Amino acid sequence: MPELPEVEVVRRGLATHVVGRSFEHVALFGHRVARRHLPGPVDLADRLRGVVVTGARRRGKYLWLELDGGVEALVIHLGMSGQLLVEAADAPREKHAHALFDLSDGRQLRFVDQRTFGGLQLVSLVPDPYGSGSVPEIITHIAADPLEPAFDQQSVSRAMRRRRTQLKRALLDQSLVSGIGNIYADEALWRARLHGERATEKLTAAAVREVLGHAAEVMTEALGRGGTSFDSLYVDVNGASGYFERSLNAYGRQGEPCHRCGTLMVRESFMNRSSFSCPRCQRKPRVIAR
Repeated sequence: MPELPEVEVVRRGLATHVVGRSFEHVALFGHRVARRHLPGPVDLADRLRGVVVTGARRRGKYLWLELDGGVEALVIHLGMSGQLLVEAADAPREKHAHALFDLSDGRQLRFVDQRTFGGLQLVSLVPDPYGSGSVPEIITHIAADPLEPAFDQQSVSRAMRRRRTQLKRALLDQSLVSGIGNIYADEALWRARLHGERATEKLTAAAVREVLGHAAEVMTEALGRGGTSFDSLYVDVNGASGYFERSLNAYGRQGEPCHRCGTLMVRESFMNRSSFSCPRCQRKPRVIAR
């Protein structure tokens, strides 16, 4: 699933190519693309036709388009393989294109999703709990992310240390801090020389703040390189892949030497996914936090 940098790359593309344009016509194909919109795909297409996109926003991994009127937003769930492409209207339609939006400038915004875990949903806007205007009501439980002005590192650090959980679990908890997924959690932990199974309540406030700082740092670097692409499914609105995977220090590097000490990196199972770390730089705790 795309993490914060990848979603932000897409958001920036939408801000450049879609904001300020109207949806002249909307075509949805199949029921899954609008399954979260309970009235169904016909209702969604009808309600979007003719509206002007006034903003493209993101919190963590959540992406939405603000619409004229200021009361609703189109929330775009990218899922595992969702792509938003801006193309010429006469370009051949992709095999897995589930939504086509004819833009007022003559181009077309396309939602392409090979695995069909993503989708579109029209959602009411409500005041942002973090004071940043308004947000879709379905994400009010999502915490601010490390790249937002509203992010308070000290408050998040205190909340994480009160949870009595594993450090990596806390980093992935979107109610504590949003946008950090498996890739960037491993990268932040490697930079901080901490193992993901360390108990948060036993860490110093400074150590937790350091990990959060590294998470912001590595995601900012990834953003500058277009994000991380391990296959052809993650691309920006122009269809280009990111290349930050070439700069990864931990994720996916099992059996390769640590860039810091030369010890072979290891892969461990964690929360039904994989964690990658250096067994020397990131000592595993003797007692594993629960």
